Amino acid sequence: MLEKLSSMTEDNIGKKLPVRSLHEFLFEISQEWSSFRTGSLVTVILSGILILLLLPRLIVFQWRPREIIETIILGSIIVVLGYNLYIGYRQHEFYKRWEKKIGLLMKLEEELLGNEK
Repeated sequence: MLEKLSSMTEDNIGKKLPVRSLHEFLFEISQEWSSFRTGSLVTVILSGILILLLLPRLIVFQWRPREIIETIILGSIIVVLGYNLYIGYRQHEFYKRWEKKIGLLMKLEEELLGNEK
């Protein structure tokens, strides 16, 4: 096992690693986290507003032959916006849930680094 670990570290010395340390990784995530969460919330709000604006237009259409295709296209747009609303909500919930976990990791890291000094 130790041989495998030492050969892995020797192989990785020449390669550029994606993250130098856990501290650096947590620091980068904490800087970007609120913008991602805010972006997902904006997606939910804008998708909901667009659905509310387009839904009455779909319902009030007068049925004429040339407008059937327009109705199908508008209905498809509303379905896609509904899916976008769902995905944005799920992303927001994901960010909210993991924000707590990352905060706990950062606090634990601070305690561990504080004890070393």
